[in-house]
Amino acid sequence: MHASPDSRGCLYLVGTPIGNLEDITLRALRILKESDQIACEDTRHTQKLLTHYEISKPLVSYHEHNEMTRAPELVLAMEQGARIALVSDAGMPLVSDPGYRLVTLCARHQIPVVPIPGPSALLAALSASGLPNEEFLFVGFLPARSGERHRALERLRLEDRTLILYEAPHRVAETVADALAVLGDRPACLAREVTKLHEEFRRGNLADLSTSLDEKPARGEITLLIGAALPSQAAANGNTSQSLADRVDELIRQAKLDRKEALKLAAKERGLTRREAYSKLLDSPNSSH
Repeated sequence: MHASPDSRGCLYLVGTPIGNLEDITLRALRILKESDQIACEDTRHTQKLLTHYEISKPLVSYHEHNEMTRAPELVLAMEQGARIALVSDAGMPLVSDPGYRLVTLCARHQIPVVPIPGPSALLAALSASGLPNEEFLFVGFLPARSGERHRALERLRLEDRTLILYEAPHRVAETVADALAVLGDRPACLAREVTKLHEEFRRGNLADLSTSLDEKPARGEITLLIGAALPSQAAANGNTSQSLADRVDELIRQAKLDRKEALKLAAKERGLTRREAYSKLLDSPNSSH
């Protein structure tokens, strides 16, 4: 049941353009005009959008560095009847952007939360990538440090859905190289500046993208999409010529996984349950595990 914002405050999650200012819905514009206050990551950035559409509303900053204190303030205002629109700098709020704390507080205080759907970089990039889109896994940003990034990619090695990542332009070449090393040479697409003037899609395999980035670095907002392993790679992943114990040790050493994580992944590679893998590990010759 949708509670009426007329009798009580309400939180609107408003999708805003990811580049082209024309990519905003009529409903989003109406909600922004009717709201008492607009909470946004960067007030200067949001003001450009509002100025373009001749909307004048009080703005309040809401970002990862102040959300712990700002969220209760906004909830208090909504409890007193305020209608607040939450926007991010681009796309839908909460998707790799702040807002989770505010939404959970609203739910706890029974304040209506109404999504106003809008642009999404991950969906726009997926639709034009040329990669399978029946199932996909949105990963967001991988860790910035190389070792942690390798570990995160190792956990994704047997994933057969299309992977969608966000990445900073100064790090994308390293991320593509790491993905190539860990996942193998999979089909991939680098979507850059989607909906903006310099929109670009680089398609091919990870090796192609790695070479492309060496020759011409990518700038701007980047979404990286990686397809499932090719049949030959999937078969290689399932290769059982290496002993289970050796594979566990290899994963601990190379991917820096702990023994429990390494055993779980090695078991998945061989189609075993973790219990079966543990039993097999204990029964292996010279086992010290």
